[in-house]
Amino acid sequence: MNNNNLFHNIHEECGVFGIFGHPEAANLTYLGLYALQHRGQEGAGICSSDGTKLFLEKSLGLVADIFNEKVIKKLPGHIAIGHNRYSTTGSSTIENVQPLMATYSLGSIAIAHNGNLIDIDPLKQRLERDGAIFQSTSDSEIILHLIARAKSGEPRERIANAVRQISGAFSLLLMTETELIAIRDPYGIRPLALGQIKDSYVVASETCAFDLIGANYIRDINPGEMLIINENGLNSIKIFNSVKPAHCVFEFIYFARPDSYIFDHICVNTIRKELGRQLAREHAVEADLVIPVPDSGVPAALGYAEESGIPFEFGLIRNHYVGRTFIEPKQSIRHFGVKVKLNPVRDALRGKRVIVIDDSIVRGTTSKKIVKMLRELGGAKEVHMRISSPPTIGPCFYGIDTPTRQELIASSHKIEEIRKYTTADSLGYLSIEGLKKVIPNSDIYCMACFNCKYPIEFQSKKVSQLELFE
Repeated sequence: MNNNNLFHNIHEECGVFGIFGHPEAANLTYLGLYALQHRGQEGAGICSSDGTKLFLEKSLGLVADIFNEKVIKKLPGHIAIGHNRYSTTGSSTIENVQPLMATYSLGSIAIAHNGNLIDIDPLKQRLERDGAIFQSTSDSEIILHLIARAKSGEPRERIANAVRQISGAFSLLLMTETELIAIRDPYGIRPLALGQIKDSYVVASETCAFDLIGANYIRDINPGEMLIINENGLNSIKIFNSVKPAHCVFEFIYFARPDSYIFDHICVNTIRKELGRQLAREHAVEADLVIPVPDSGVPAALGYAEESGIPFEFGLIRNHYVGRTFIEPKQSIRHFGVKVKLNPVRDALRGKRVIVIDDSIVRGTTSKKIVKMLRELGGAKEVHMRISSPPTIGPCFYGIDTPTRQELIASSHKIEEIRKYTTADSLGYLSIEGLKKVIPNSDIYCMACFNCKYPIEFQSKKVSQLELFE
Protein backbone atom coordinates (compact mmCIF):
# COMPACT_ATOMS: atom_id res chain seq x y z
CA MET A 1 0.00 0.00 0.00
CA ASN A 2 1.23 3.45 -0.83
CA ASN A 3 1.02 6.01 1.96
CA ASN A 4 0.14 8.76 -0.48
CA ASN A 5 -3.35 7.25 -0.67
CA LEU A 6 -3.90 7.94 3.01
CA PHE A 7 -4.37 11.65 2.81
CA HIS A 8 -5.35 14.21 0.22
CA ASN A 9 -4.66 12.30 -2.97
CA ILE A 10 -3.50 15.66 -4.27
CA HIS A 11 0.25 15.45 -4.43
CA GLU A 12 3.02 18.00 -4.44
CA GLU A 13 4.45 18.77 -7.83
CA CYS A 14 8.26 19.24 -7.75
CA GLY A 15 10.92 21.45 -6.24
CA VAL A 16 13.92 23.00 -8.00
CA PHE A 17 17.06 24.67 -6.68
CA GLY A 18 20.06 26.15 -8.46
CA ILE A 19 23.20 28.06 -7.52
CA PHE A 20 25.94 29.84 -9.45
CA GLY A 21 29.37 30.93 -8.28
CA HIS A 22 29.84 29.02 -5.03
CA PRO A 23 32.70 26.57 -4.29
CA GLU A 24 30.27 24.29 -2.42
CA ALA A 25 27.54 24.45 -5.06
CA ALA A 26 26.48 20.80 -4.79
CA ASN A 27 26.43 20.83 -0.99
CA LEU A 28 24.25 23.93 -0.88
CA THR A 29 21.98 22.42 -3.51
CA TYR A 30 21.61 19.35 -1.32
CA LEU A 31 20.55 21.60 1.56
CA GLY A 32 18.18 23.49 -0.70
CA LEU A 33 16.54 20.26 -1.81
CA TYR A 34 16.30 19.18 1.81
CA ALA A 35 14.28 22.34 2.53
CA LEU A 36 12.10 21.63 -0.51
CA GLN A 37 11.51 17.96 0.30
CA HIS A 38 7.78 18.62 0.84
CA ARG A 39 7.43 19.34 -2.89
CA GLY A 40 8.39 15.82 -3.96
CA GLN A 41 9.45 12.62 -2.26
CA GLU A 42 9.81 10.09 -5.09
CA GLY A 43 13.33 10.93 -6.19
CA ALA A 44 15.98 13.62 -6.24
CA GLY A 45 19.05 14.57 -8.21
CA ILE A 46 21.86 17.11 -8.45
CA CYS A 47 23.91 18.12 -11.49
CA SER A 48 27.04 20.23 -11.06
CA SER A 49 29.64 21.87 -13.28
CA ASP A 50 33.29 22.73 -12.72
CA GLY A 51 33.29 25.02 -15.76
CA THR A 52 34.28 22.34 -18.26
CA LYS A 53 32.18 19.25 -17.48
CA LEU A 54 28.80 18.32 -15.99
CA PHE A 55 28.48 15.75 -13.18
CA LEU A 56 25.18 14.07 -12.30
CA GLU A 57 23.99 12.03 -9.31
CA LYS A 58 20.34 11.03 -8.82
CA SER A 59 18.24 8.26 -7.34
CA LEU A 60 14.79 7.29 -6.15
CA GLY A 61 14.06 8.14 -2.53
CA LEU A 62 14.37 11.06 -0.13
CA VAL A 63 17.15 13.65 -0.29
CA ALA A 64 18.77 12.59 3.00
CA ASP A 65 18.84 8.96 1.88
CA ILE A 66 20.37 9.70 -1.54
CA PHE A 67 23.09 12.22 -0.75
CA ASN A 68 25.93 11.81 1.70
CA GLU A 69 29.44 13.21 1.87
CA LYS A 70 30.75 10.54 -0.50
CA VAL A 71 28.12 11.30 -3.15
CA ILE A 72 28.54 15.07 -2.83
CA LYS A 73 32.28 14.69 -3.51
CA LYS A 74 31.34 13.28 -6.93
CA LEU A 75 29.72 16.64 -7.74
CA PRO A 76 32.54 19.22 -7.99
CA GLY A 77 32.23 22.74 -9.26
CA HIS A 78 30.72 26.15 -8.65
CA ILE A 79 27.41 25.65 -10.51
CA ALA A 80 24.66 23.19 -9.61
CA ILE A 81 20.98 22.51 -10.08
CA GLY A 82 18.83 20.09 -8.12
CA HIS A 83 15.35 18.62 -8.29
CA ASN A 84 12.89 16.87 -6.00
CA ARG A 85 10.41 14.80 -7.96
CA TYR A 86 6.81 13.91 -7.61
CA SER A 87 5.65 12.31 -10.84
CA THR A 88 3.04 14.43 -12.60
CA THR A 89 3.87 13.18 -16.08
CA GLY A 90 5.73 9.90 -16.40
CA SER A 91 6.08 6.98 -14.05
CA SER A 92 8.26 6.64 -10.96
CA THR A 93 11.47 5.24 -12.42
CA ILE A 94 15.09 6.32 -12.15
CA GLU A 95 15.01 7.42 -15.81
CA ASN A 96 12.43 10.07 -14.91
CA VAL A 97 14.30 11.44 -11.91
CA GLN A 98 15.72 14.88 -12.67
CA PRO A 99 17.87 16.74 -13.50
CA LEU A 100 17.91 15.26 -16.98
CA MET A 101 21.24 15.67 -18.75
CA ALA A 102 22.21 15.42 -22.42
CA THR A 103 25.23 16.03 -24.63
CA TYR A 104 24.76 17.66 -28.01
CA SER A 105 26.74 19.59 -30.62
CA LEU A 106 27.43 22.60 -28.37
CA GLY A 107 28.34 20.65 -25.25
CA SER A 108 26.30 19.37 -22.33
CA ILE A 109 23.08 20.65 -20.82
CA ALA A 110 20.92 19.67 -17.83
CA ILE A 111 17.35 20.57 -16.92
CA ALA A 112 15.18 20.60 -13.79
CA HIS A 113 11.47 21.26 -14.29
CA ASN A 114 8.67 22.13 -11.88
CA GLY A 115 5.31 22.04 -13.59
CA ASN A 116 3.60 20.12 -16.34
CA LEU A 117 3.48 20.58 -20.10
CA ILE A 118 0.21 20.22 -21.99
CA ASP A 119 -0.55 19.28 -25.60
CA ILE A 120 2.78 17.51 -25.90
CA ASP A 121 1.66 14.49 -27.92
CA PRO A 122 1.91 16.15 -31.37
CA LEU A 123 5.29 17.63 -30.46
CA LYS A 124 6.65 14.32 -29.21
CA GLN A 125 5.31 12.45 -32.25
CA ARG A 126 7.01 14.96 -34.56
CA LEU A 127 10.31 14.55 -32.74
CA GLU A 128 10.03 10.76 -32.91
CA ARG A 129 9.31 10.91 -36.64
CA ASP A 130 12.48 12.97 -37.00
CA GLY A 131 14.46 10.24 -35.26
CA ALA A 132 14.44 11.35 -31.62
CA ILE A 133 14.90 8.56 -29.07
CA PHE A 134 13.43 9.22 -25.62
CA GLN A 135 15.14 7.78 -22.56
CA SER A 136 12.30 8.67 -20.16
CA THR A 137 8.55 9.21 -20.13
CA SER A 138 8.96 12.66 -18.57
CA ASP A 139 7.57 15.61 -20.51
CA SER A 140 10.69 17.57 -19.52
CA GLU A 141 12.85 15.52 -21.90
CA ILE A 142 11.02 17.07 -24.85
CA ILE A 143 12.64 20.41 -24.01
CA LEU A 144 16.13 18.87 -24.23
CA HIS A 145 15.33 17.40 -27.64
CA LEU A 146 14.06 20.75 -28.91
CA ILE A 147 17.27 22.44 -27.76
CA ALA A 148 19.57 19.79 -29.22
CA ARG A 149 17.78 19.65 -32.58
CA ALA A 150 17.85 23.41 -33.20
CA LYS A 151 19.65 24.15 -36.48
CA SER A 152 21.74 27.04 -35.21
CA GLY A 153 22.29 29.55 -32.44
CA GLU A 154 24.04 29.83 -29.09
CA PRO A 155 22.72 27.68 -26.22
CA ARG A 156 20.61 30.52 -24.80
CA GLU A 157 19.02 31.16 -28.22
CA ARG A 158 18.25 27.48 -28.64
CA ILE A 159 16.78 27.32 -25.14
CA ALA A 160 14.56 30.35 -25.77
CA ASN A 161 13.34 28.93 -29.08
CA ALA A 162 12.66 25.55 -27.46
CA VAL A 163 10.51 26.86 -24.62
CA ARG A 164 8.51 29.01 -27.05
CA GLN A 165 7.33 25.75 -28.62
CA ILE A 166 5.89 24.33 -25.42
CA SER A 167 2.76 25.15 -23.46
CA GLY A 168 1.76 24.63 -19.86
CA ALA A 169 3.31 25.31 -16.49
CA PHE A 170 7.07 25.43 -16.20
CA SER A 171 9.50 26.87 -13.74
CA LEU A 172 12.76 25.66 -15.29
CA LEU A 173 16.38 25.57 -14.27
CA LEU A 174 18.91 24.70 -16.95
CA MET A 175 22.67 24.65 -16.81
CA THR A 176 25.51 24.38 -19.26
CA GLU A 177 29.17 24.08 -18.38
CA THR A 178 29.35 27.83 -17.74
CA GLU A 179 25.84 29.19 -17.12
CA LEU A 180 22.77 28.78 -14.95
CA ILE A 181 19.49 29.70 -16.65
CA ALA A 182 16.11 30.18 -14.96
CA ILE A 183 12.86 30.37 -16.97
CA ARG A 184 9.27 30.85 -15.87
CA ASP A 185 6.22 30.30 -18.07
CA PRO A 186 4.33 33.43 -19.14
CA TYR A 187 1.51 32.78 -16.65
CA GLY A 188 3.86 32.33 -13.68
CA ILE A 189 1.85 29.32 -12.52
CA ARG A 190 4.54 27.80 -10.31
CA PRO A 191 6.68 29.92 -7.95
CA LEU A 192 10.37 30.63 -8.63
CA ALA A 193 12.53 33.07 -6.69
CA LEU A 194 16.00 34.60 -7.03
CA GLY A 195 18.30 35.03 -4.04
CA GLN A 196 21.91 35.79 -3.19
CA ILE A 197 24.45 34.41 -0.75
CA LYS A 198 27.58 36.60 -0.68
CA ASP A 199 28.71 36.78 -4.33
CA SER A 200 26.69 33.75 -5.44
CA TYR A 201 23.19 33.69 -6.91
CA VAL A 202 20.58 31.10 -6.03
CA VAL A 203 17.20 30.22 -7.55
CA ALA A 204 14.58 28.10 -5.82
CA SER A 205 10.92 27.14 -5.88
CA GLU A 206 10.42 28.60 -2.39
CA THR A 207 12.26 30.99 -0.10
CA CYS A 208 12.47 28.42 2.72
CA ALA A 209 15.42 27.01 0.75
CA PHE A 210 17.14 30.41 0.98
CA ASP A 211 16.66 30.53 4.75
CA LEU A 212 18.45 27.23 5.34
CA ILE A 213 21.62 28.30 3.51
CA GLY A 214 21.59 31.93 4.64
CA ALA A 215 20.69 33.48 1.27
CA ASN A 216 18.76 36.73 0.90
CA TYR A 217 15.70 37.04 -1.31
CA ILE A 218 16.13 39.45 -4.23
CA ARG A 219 12.97 39.03 -6.30
CA ASP A 220 10.80 36.53 -8.13
CA ILE A 221 11.73 35.33 -11.58
CA ASN A 222 9.13 37.19 -13.64
CA PRO A 223 6.51 35.33 -15.67
CA GLY A 224 7.85 34.92 -19.21
CA GLU A 225 11.44 35.75 -18.16
CA MET A 226 14.64 33.93 -18.98
CA LEU A 227 17.34 34.90 -16.48
CA ILE A 228 20.90 34.00 -17.48
CA ILE A 229 23.45 33.82 -14.66
CA ASN A 230 27.14 33.59 -15.50
CA GLU A 231 30.49 35.15 -14.59
CA ASN A 232 29.28 38.48 -15.98
CA GLY A 233 26.34 38.59 -13.56
CA LEU A 234 22.63 38.61 -14.40
CA ASN A 235 21.10 39.03 -17.85
CA SER A 236 17.31 39.13 -18.04
CA ILE A 237 15.53 38.44 -21.33
CA LYS A 238 11.78 38.53 -21.85
CA ILE A 239 11.04 35.59 -24.15
CA PHE A 240 7.22 35.58 -24.07
CA ASN A 241 4.59 38.18 -24.77
CA SER A 242 2.85 39.45 -21.65
CA VAL A 243 -0.33 37.67 -20.59
CA LYS A 244 -2.45 37.91 -17.48
CA PRO A 245 -0.68 35.95 -14.71
CA ALA A 246 -2.31 32.80 -13.37
CA HIS A 247 -0.44 31.88 -10.19
CA CYS A 248 -1.54 28.61 -8.59
CA VAL A 249 -3.71 29.49 -5.59
CA PHE A 250 -3.29 25.99 -4.18
CA GLU A 251 0.33 26.85 -3.38
CA PHE A 252 -1.08 29.04 -0.59
CA ILE A 253 -3.67 26.51 0.52
CA TYR A 254 -1.55 23.38 0.70
CA PHE A 255 1.66 22.97 -1.31
CA ALA A 256 4.12 25.60 -0.18
CA ARG A 257 5.76 25.42 3.22
CA PRO A 258 4.15 27.85 5.70
CA ASP A 259 7.45 29.66 6.31
CA SER A 260 7.95 30.39 2.61
CA TYR A 261 7.22 33.63 0.79
CA ILE A 262 5.88 33.07 -2.71
CA PHE A 263 4.38 35.02 -5.62
CA ASP A 264 6.08 38.36 -5.05
CA HIS A 265 7.04 37.61 -1.46
CA ILE A 266 3.68 36.91 0.20
CA CYS A 267 3.90 34.94 3.45
CA VAL A 268 2.19 31.56 3.13
CA ASN A 269 1.55 31.21 6.87
CA THR A 270 -0.16 34.61 7.05
CA ILE A 271 -2.48 33.70 4.17
CA ARG A 272 -3.39 30.32 5.71
CA LYS A 273 -4.22 31.89 9.07
CA GLU A 274 -6.41 34.47 7.37
CA LEU A 275 -8.16 31.71 5.41
CA GLY A 276 -9.02 30.17 8.78
CA ARG A 277 -10.32 33.49 10.08
CA GLN A 278 -12.51 33.93 7.02
CA LEU A 279 -13.76 30.36 7.41
CA ALA A 280 -14.79 31.15 10.99
CA ARG A 281 -16.72 34.18 9.79
CA GLU A 282 -18.54 32.13 7.18
CA HIS A 283 -19.16 28.93 9.14
CA ALA A 284 -19.43 29.54 12.87
CA VAL A 285 -20.62 26.71 15.12
CA GLU A 286 -20.81 26.19 18.87
CA ALA A 287 -17.98 23.93 19.98
CA ASP A 288 -15.41 23.31 22.71
CA LEU A 289 -12.24 22.84 20.65
CA VAL A 290 -10.69 23.70 17.29
CA ILE A 291 -8.24 21.06 16.08
CA PRO A 292 -6.25 20.85 12.85
CA VAL A 293 -5.59 17.92 10.57
CA PRO A 294 -1.80 18.18 10.75
CA ASP A 295 0.28 19.53 9.29
CA SER A 296 -1.28 21.61 6.52
CA GLY A 297 -4.40 22.45 8.55
CA VAL A 298 -2.52 24.01 11.47
CA PRO A 299 -2.29 27.69 10.37
CA ALA A 300 -5.95 27.78 9.27
CA ALA A 301 -7.02 26.16 12.55
CA LEU A 302 -5.10 28.80 14.50
CA GLY A 303 -6.84 31.52 12.50
CA TYR A 304 -10.25 29.91 13.02
CA ALA A 305 -9.63 29.62 16.77
CA GLU A 306 -8.49 33.23 17.08
CA GLU A 307 -11.48 34.56 15.14
CA SER A 308 -14.06 32.37 16.90
CA GLY A 309 -12.62 32.54 20.40
CA ILE A 310 -12.80 28.75 20.69
CA PRO A 311 -9.65 27.15 22.18
CA PHE A 312 -7.11 25.60 19.82
CA GLU A 313 -5.82 22.13 20.61
CA PHE A 314 -3.71 19.47 18.91
CA GLY A 315 -6.35 16.76 19.02
CA LEU A 316 -4.67 14.73 16.30
CA ILE A 317 -0.99 13.81 16.44
CA ARG A 318 0.85 12.97 13.25
CA ASN A 319 3.58 10.38 12.92
CA HIS A 320 6.23 12.19 10.85
CA TYR A 321 8.41 9.14 10.38
CA VAL A 322 6.19 6.99 8.22
CA GLY A 323 7.94 5.70 5.10
CA ARG A 324 6.47 5.64 1.64
CA THR A 325 5.04 2.15 2.03
CA PHE A 326 3.96 -0.10 4.84
CA ILE A 327 2.70 -3.64 5.21
CA GLU A 328 -0.82 -3.88 6.58
CA PRO A 329 -1.35 -6.77 9.01
CA LYS A 330 -3.41 -9.68 7.74
CA GLN A 331 -5.77 -9.36 10.68
CA SER A 332 -7.87 -6.28 9.99
CA ILE A 333 -7.32 -3.30 12.29
CA ARG A 334 -10.03 -0.65 12.39
CA HIS A 335 -8.99 2.71 10.91
CA PHE A 336 -5.55 1.24 10.19
CA GLY A 337 -4.84 3.39 7.12
CA VAL A 338 -5.41 6.70 8.91
CA LYS A 339 -3.89 5.55 12.22
CA VAL A 340 -0.56 4.96 10.52
CA LYS A 341 -0.20 8.72 10.21
CA LEU A 342 -2.70 10.16 12.72
CA ASN A 343 -3.79 9.29 16.23
CA PRO A 344 -6.31 11.14 18.42
CA VAL A 345 -5.49 12.58 21.85
CA ARG A 346 -8.26 11.03 23.92
CA ASP A 347 -7.93 13.25 27.00
CA ALA A 348 -8.33 16.36 24.87
CA LEU A 349 -11.28 15.05 22.83
CA ARG A 350 -13.38 12.93 25.17
CA GLY A 351 -16.91 14.31 25.47
CA LYS A 352 -16.03 17.49 23.53
CA ARG A 353 -17.68 19.22 20.59
CA VAL A 354 -14.81 19.43 18.10
CA ILE A 355 -14.24 21.57 15.00
CA VAL A 356 -11.76 19.85 12.66
CA ILE A 357 -9.93 22.12 10.20
CA ASP A 358 -8.49 20.67 6.99
CA ASP A 359 -7.27 22.39 3.84
CA SER A 360 -9.30 20.34 1.34
CA ILE A 361 -11.48 17.32 0.72
CA VAL A 362 -10.65 15.33 -2.39
CA ARG A 363 -12.36 11.94 -2.53
CA GLY A 364 -13.78 12.23 0.97
CA THR A 365 -12.57 8.83 2.14
CA THR A 366 -9.88 10.20 4.45
CA SER A 367 -12.22 12.77 5.99
CA LYS A 368 -14.73 10.01 6.69
CA LYS A 369 -12.08 7.91 8.45
CA ILE A 370 -10.88 10.89 10.49
CA VAL A 371 -14.41 11.75 11.67
CA LYS A 372 -15.10 8.15 12.72
CA MET A 373 -11.72 7.88 14.42
CA LEU A 374 -12.33 11.07 16.42
CA ARG A 375 -15.65 9.67 17.63
CA GLU A 376 -14.76 6.02 18.18
CA LEU A 377 -11.16 6.32 19.39
CA GLY A 378 -11.08 9.92 20.61
CA GLY A 379 -14.50 9.95 22.24
CA ALA A 380 -15.57 13.26 20.66
CA LYS A 381 -19.23 14.15 21.30
CA GLU A 382 -19.62 16.11 18.05
CA VAL A 383 -17.36 16.48 15.01
CA HIS A 384 -17.76 19.52 12.76
CA MET A 385 -15.64 19.59 9.58
CA ARG A 386 -14.43 22.94 8.27
CA ILE A 387 -12.41 23.23 5.05
CA SER A 388 -10.16 26.26 4.43
CA SER A 389 -10.68 26.18 0.66
CA PRO A 390 -13.69 25.97 -1.68
CA PRO A 391 -14.90 22.58 -2.93
CA THR A 392 -12.36 20.99 -5.29
CA ILE A 393 -14.30 20.25 -8.49
CA GLY A 394 -11.66 20.23 -11.24
CA PRO A 395 -8.35 18.41 -11.75
CA CYS A 396 -5.12 20.30 -12.31
CA PHE A 397 -3.22 20.01 -15.61
CA TYR A 398 -0.38 22.32 -14.60
CA GLY A 399 1.92 20.28 -12.42
CA ILE A 400 -0.15 18.92 -9.55
CA ASP A 401 -1.18 15.30 -9.45
CA THR A 402 -4.94 15.43 -8.83
CA PRO A 403 -7.56 12.76 -9.34
CA THR A 404 -9.92 12.88 -12.31
CA ARG A 405 -13.05 14.99 -12.06
CA GLN A 406 -15.16 11.89 -11.53
CA GLU A 407 -13.09 11.02 -8.46
CA LEU A 408 -13.44 14.48 -6.90
CA ILE A 409 -16.39 14.12 -4.56
CA ALA A 410 -17.37 17.81 -4.71
CA SER A 411 -17.69 17.70 -8.51
CA SER A 412 -20.75 15.44 -8.34
CA HIS A 413 -22.12 15.80 -4.80
CA LYS A 414 -23.74 18.63 -2.88
CA ILE A 415 -22.19 19.73 0.39
CA GLU A 416 -24.94 18.07 2.44
CA GLU A 417 -24.31 14.81 0.59
CA ILE A 418 -20.59 15.07 1.37
CA ARG A 419 -21.42 15.75 5.02
CA LYS A 420 -23.55 12.62 5.21
CA TYR A 421 -20.79 10.60 3.55
CA THR A 422 -18.14 11.79 6.01
CA THR A 423 -20.65 11.37 8.90
CA ALA A 424 -19.67 14.80 10.28
CA ASP A 425 -22.26 16.68 12.34
CA SER A 426 -21.75 19.68 10.03
CA LEU A 427 -19.55 20.61 7.10
CA GLY A 428 -18.51 24.02 5.84
CA TYR A 429 -16.23 25.04 2.99
CA LEU A 430 -14.63 28.42 2.51
CA SER A 431 -16.43 30.24 -0.30
CA ILE A 432 -14.67 31.32 -3.49
CA GLU A 433 -15.62 34.88 -2.57
CA GLY A 434 -14.00 34.41 0.83
CA LEU A 435 -10.86 33.01 -0.76
CA LYS A 436 -10.65 36.04 -3.05
CA LYS A 437 -10.99 38.37 -0.06
CA VAL A 438 -7.94 36.82 1.56
CA ILE A 439 -5.60 36.44 -1.45
CA PRO A 440 -4.03 39.78 -2.53
CA ASN A 441 -4.75 40.62 -6.19
CA SER A 442 -6.83 37.46 -6.45
CA ASP A 443 -7.66 38.08 -10.11
CA ILE A 444 -4.11 37.01 -11.12
CA TYR A 445 -4.47 33.50 -9.66
CA CYS A 446 -5.53 30.24 -11.27
CA MET A 447 -8.51 28.81 -9.38
CA ALA A 448 -9.42 26.14 -11.95
CA CYS A 449 -9.58 23.44 -9.27
CA PHE A 450 -12.47 25.43 -7.74
CA ASN A 451 -14.20 26.94 -10.80
CA CYS A 452 -12.94 24.90 -13.82
CA LYS A 453 -11.77 28.10 -15.54
CA TYR A 454 -8.44 27.02 -17.04
CA PRO A 455 -6.06 29.84 -18.04
CA ILE A 456 -4.23 27.89 -20.77
CA GLU A 457 -6.29 26.50 -23.62
CA PHE A 458 -5.85 22.94 -24.81
CA GLN A 459 -5.15 22.70 -28.52
CA SER A 460 -5.00 18.94 -29.07
CA LYS A 461 -8.04 16.72 -29.28
CA LYS A 462 -6.50 14.17 -26.97
CA VAL A 463 -6.57 15.50 -23.42
CA SER A 464 -6.19 13.29 -20.39
CA GLN A 465 -9.20 13.29 -18.07
CA LEU A 466 -11.48 14.28 -20.94
CA GLU A 467 -14.60 13.91 -18.82
CA LEU A 468 -13.79 17.38 -17.50
CA PHE A 469 -14.74 18.92 -20.85
CA GLU A 470 -17.83 16.84 -21.59
